[in-house]
Amino acid sequence: MIAASIVTYNTDSEELARCLRSLDPGIFNCIYVVDNSSCKATEDTCRRFPNTEYIPSENIGYGAAHNIALRKSLALRYDYHLVLNPDIEFSPAAIGKIIRYMDANTDIGALQPIILNPDGSMQYTVRLLPTPMDLILRRFLPEWICRRQRDRYELRHIDHSETFNVPVIQGSFMFLRCSAINKVGLFDERFFMYPEDIDLTRRIHRHFRTVSFPDVTVIHDHRAQSYHDPRLLRIHIVNMIRYFNKWGWLFDSERRRFNSPLIKK
Repeated sequence: MIAASIVTYNTDSEELARCLRSLDPGIFNCIYVVDNSSCKATEDTCRRFPNTEYIPSENIGYGAAHNIALRKSLALRYDYHLVLNPDIEFSPAAIGKIIRYMDANTDIGALQPIILNPDGSMQYTVRLLPTPMDLILRRFLPEWICRRQRDRYELRHIDHSETFNVPVIQGSFMFLRCSAINKVGLFDERFFMYPEDIDLTRRIHRHFRTVSFPDVTVIHDHRAQSYHDPRLLRIHIVNMIRYFNKWGWLFDSERRRFNSPLIKK
């Protein structure tokens, strides 16, 4: 049994509809749309799709909103739960491939397919656990200065046509084994937005493989809004400070241990 959750906030109705069309109601027992803006247009869109439950909410943040749906999946003892952004599209057949792979590899706690831009170029969404310098360089320095550091952090030296174990997968598409979430817990709700996927993946990675899976590709119309909106940039910075306060700024032995095999590779 499997569920999916999508968190929306004043989301374009057609964008949400494209995402919902990717989710085959013959596969998904329930699709939860948690709307942090309680928007009537979003509710109306959800009513057009079977097995879709609309959940209005205050703007409680990305991870906290997904937790509303994850708690339902855990209570119903679903096998898998897909955490999804509304700006993702893929072939409905993709989920069947993922389920078969997860069923055959019970040591995998979380999986991410290859994520592409709408023009077909690669989004490097599986990464090392970040150091403060990784994020500072990416955010505030010209690309030509930080290209080498960026390429290392984004694992561009690794062959993405192979399945490999990685400590960070992006929150835009996280295919989760519910037993893994039962073991490590839900998204940490101290993070309003941005590092909640890093935090959850590394907790799963302690006990399970968390993999990049090249047999499936999805399209992500990623807008990187915190690069253009000062308010979102401030939220990003505040929440990354909370992340490093939790896990360590310079001294994070687990980060070194998880990253080392991929750096050597």
